[in-house]
Amino acid sequence: MSDPHATAPVFEDPAGTWNRRFSAPGYLFGTEPNPWLHEHATLWEAGQRVLCVADGEGRNSVFLAQQGLTVDAFDISEVGVRKARDFARITGVKVNFAVADIAQLQWPKGLYDGVVAIFIQFADPVLRARIFEGMVRSLKPGGLLVLQGYTPKQLDYRTGGPPFAAHMYTEPLLREAFTGMEIVDLREYETELAEGTGHRGHSAVIGLVARKPA
Repeated sequence: MSDPHATAPVFEDPAGTWNRRFSAPGYLFGTEPNPWLHEHATLWEAGQRVLCVADGEGRNSVFLAQQGLTVDAFDISEVGVRKARDFARITGVKVNFAVADIAQLQWPKGLYDGVVAIFIQFADPVLRARIFEGMVRSLKPGGLLVLQGYTPKQLDYRTGGPPFAAHMYTEPLLREAFTGMEIVDLREYETELAEGTGHRGHSAVIGLVARKPA
């Protein structure tokens, strides 16, 4: 058995992996928005433009569209994006969905009022650094990043997320990664998650809200 605390290799065949996971009936992470995102969604005003990173089956992007935001969202999984499009249609909102590999993504410069990154911990430290840099690049001056992930303590709970210590977030890691941003809220805590079958049970998480300097 592999050591869950070990540094992980890059995920092999991420598109195939997520296509298989999202092919199961229902929604892997449910249809309700992530609670951290829900708590901070009022930071944006209707009409502002937000990007949802690795959005899966659409629970967070659809929620933001329901708040009157203009929402772009992408995921590497064609199956996930297809289900997300269906979910948006059923819900009666418009989201600009795309299938895209985050490892190859060309991040736009200064396009978004907000970027949302919820449990994108498939990324190893090298890819994670590129993603974090890309998210900051894509924000307008004054734009807000809303991010949530698991902390290393989650390896003890095993109620969601990858079993790799190197993929987890800590407060020092996030402060260093976003050193040029104004930290609006940075909170490490434990909570009971009920996000479909993918995130369910007692969990160790960290949430960040950070603003790009105007």
